[in-house]
Amino acid sequence: MNLRPAHRKLWLVLHIVSAGAWIGIDVLVAVLAGTGLLADDPGTRSLAYRALGTFVVCPMLSSGLVCLGTGVLLGLGTRWGLIRYWWVAVKLGINVLLCTLIIVLLRPGMPAVRAYGETMPPTAFDTSSLVMPPIVSLTLLSLATVLSVYKPWGRTRRGAAQVARQATARSAVRTP
Repeated sequence: MNLRPAHRKLWLVLHIVSAGAWIGIDVLVAVLAGTGLLADDPGTRSLAYRALGTFVVCPMLSSGLVCLGTGVLLGLGTRWGLIRYWWVAVKLGINVLLCTLIIVLLRPGMPAVRAYGETMPPTAFDTSSLVMPPIVSLTLLSLATVLSVYKPWGRTRRGAAQVARQATARSAVRTP
């Protein structure tokens, strides 16, 4: 499947915008988690935890899934392929990993974060675990961005074998 240039550009723009939204949401998560941990005012802390528990997962997962879908479409419809080049395969793995972590680790804990923000009981609630998700996610999304720009490591074994098969097929067509 080869995408026409106009379609490829449309999907590429959607891919870049969804990745940018995902990064922006991760920055927002970091700000809300930091505000909840560091703010002196209980009202501010409460609002940060309520916002974090209520509004983060759906937009983050949506942008991650749009990024995944457009990335798969671009991989299938362009010369880069899905697992033809290492940088594409690593980006695909990062995206699948982060979307899985959102569903498996982040989403289940958000009702408790929201409830904590609503009641702010005097008993301690461990909110320190809210700091790691944006650090991990922002690091991996930054790595994916760097991979998109530099395209390191060359072809995978599958990609190299495909190129060899195509070269053999071309030479067989030319040979009388």
